[in-house]
Amino acid sequence: MYKEVISIAVKAGQEILEIYNAYANGSAEAAAIQTKGDLSPLTKADLASHHLISEQLAVLTPDIPVVSEEDTASDIYRKPIGRFWLVDPLDGTKEFIACNGEFTVNIALIEDAKPIWGVVYAPVLDRLYCGGRGLGATLQVGADLKKLEVSPSPQLGGFWRVVASKSHMNPETQAFIDRLGEVDLVQAGSSLKLCRIAEDAADIYPRLGPTCEWDTAAAQAVVEGAGGVVHDLQGQPLQYGKPDVLNPSFIVAARICLVELDNRDD
Repeated sequence: MYKEVISIAVKAGQEILEIYNAYANGSAEAAAIQTKGDLSPLTKADLASHHLISEQLAVLTPDIPVVSEEDTASDIYRKPIGRFWLVDPLDGTKEFIACNGEFTVNIALIEDAKPIWGVVYAPVLDRLYCGGRGLGATLQVGADLKKLEVSPSPQLGGFWRVVASKSHMNPETQAFIDRLGEVDLVQAGSSLKLCRIAEDAADIYPRLGPTCEWDTAAAQAVVEGAGGVVHDLQGQPLQYGKPDVLNPSFIVAARICLVELDNRDD
């Protein structure tokens, strides 16, 4: 089943890429942007990816409901017990609009409030991450496939490699980063921020600001498959199917990073 879901993610990415290229080349139709109720942007690419994924998952697994960011009615299936697909058809719409290529397709399988498997595909970068706890994690770039593992030795060279959001840096996150001392900042957009931890390109990603469940689920599964953790500020893994779709503030890291941070004096 997972192989077929990966194929669906890639097809959605190809749909997005066609619209993205037209948008970058000045197509008025591709450039049409709507504003959702929460004031976030919505593009033609968001909707094209949503329809493709929702329709194909419904055929592949008719017994597993699909919850998509772009279908508010589907939220009734987002429950703490049972299974559902959790989809962000285009994570990083602001990155899409900025034409920086750092947006992704996210599909996660949730079971009893946990993301048991996920795929994150960045079509412009042609980077495909997938995995889950106990299943391992991989990154495919073109024809090259490699196993992912979080860093066993954080603070390489004496510096924390810290992932910082391109769009959502706030005072709370900056204060957290300042506590770490001298750092090497790793910039990334969308759920690629979590994936940087999984592929040992960074040590820690603090997110002390709002996100939704569909923003994190697939990448959390990849991080956990690579041996890392995604937990709230009380040390608990992020949960899904909550009454409120918003996540609490969280930290993504290798376990060893968290031990060292917990033992650090304020």
